[in-house]
Amino acid sequence: MARTPGSCASSASSTPAGRDRAAAGGVSRGVTSFAQAAERHLDDVYGYLAWLTGDRFAAEDLAAETFERALRLWSRFDERRGSPRTWLCQVARTVALDHFRSERRRLRRETLAAVPERYEERLLEGLAPELEAALRLLTAGEREVIALRVVLELDARSAARVLGISATNCTTRLHRALRKLEEALDAAA
Repeated sequence: MARTPGSCASSASSTPAGRDRAAAGGVSRGVTSFAQAAERHLDDVYGYLAWLTGDRFAAEDLAAETFERALRLWSRFDERRGSPRTWLCQVARTVALDHFRSERRRLRRETLAAVPERYEERLLEGLAPELEAALRLLTAGEREVIALRVVLELDARSAARVLGISATNCTTRLHRALRKLEEALDAAA
């Protein structure tokens, strides 16, 4: 579901409660509260993680961990550096990378102890089998840039900020990932 970023401006800092939060060290720089940002962008973060991991159940767990971590770090959010959506996607990416690293360590330990069972789950329901097969051929990084730019419809600058790369590099990665996806779909046809 495509969303357009809404305005994050509010007059919270001009109200007495907003000034009290500012005096107490809370976040009130004219942005939405954490609860509002979390509610507004929950689907975006979950969708990003589902595309990134290829596993809806893992995405649910990672989304929960993302919002838990984001709540602890909300005082660090700076509206001048990006929107709440972009910031939450950065937190989600960090959580996902931590998850991938721990999974890699866990899999190494399991490989030493036993032969792991393999099974394939559908990435997302409703996709054509050919598209699912083509998506499986992409690396996690290629799926990630497609998820950010195509699924979440982030502009190159915002997606680049999430990925920690330049906007030009982000556009180049997207072009290559889409070309690879197109070639896989052509080969399947």
